[in-house]
Amino acid sequence: MKYNSVFDIIGPVMIGPSSSHTAGAARIGKAARNLFGKEPQWARIHLYESFAKTYKGHGTDFALAGGLLGFETDDTRMSQALELAEKKGLEIEFIEDSAKADHPNTARLIIGDGSDQLELVGISIGGGKVEITELNGFELRLSGNHPAILIMHNDRFGAIASVTEILAKYEINIGHMEVNRKDVGKEALMVIEVDQNVKDSILKELENASHIIQIAKIAN
Repeated sequence: MKYNSVFDIIGPVMIGPSSSHTAGAARIGKAARNLFGKEPQWARIHLYESFAKTYKGHGTDFALAGGLLGFETDDTRMSQALELAEKKGLEIEFIEDSAKADHPNTARLIIGDGSDQLELVGISIGGGKVEITELNGFELRLSGNHPAILIMHNDRFGAIASVTEILAKYEINIGHMEVNRKDVGKEALMVIEVDQNVKDSILKELENASHIIQIAKIAN
């Protein structure tokens, strides 16, 4: 196995007890919050395999709550996240799901408020690293370790070009990109991991590009 830095070996700076079950879970929760674009009012969290069996003892429950509240992995409030969520009126339900999952540390988060809802599947792959594998029914592969832009767009000629031309204009380098659609000519999802955080002014320009429906970002 290749390590890029010492932090890949010792894991992230974090509130314990486990990098996989705590730090990774927190990052899944925060990714859901970032993609939702605001703090949700409620969350239904399905836990699978190892997550389902050990989530209370390993702190997966409070870590997911902390991520939904926007906490970083080393936030000293992490262990009190469930109580803080309750005080804020964020209702969280944990469901021990018996269905099989591709990875033992898998969580499906369904979050929302009075008007919007988001569904996300994330896995904690070890050392605090995560992958987002599904968003609102679209399959994807998002590491969560780099800034990213997620763009919902109409499956039309020129949609991808209109986005990449804007990113090139501002010298934003693309590290990973994929496009997924549910059917020809319907809605599609563009996932772009970049090397630096993208300014809100650039996101606004992207929103006005051809065939774009909605944009969300994950900052780093």
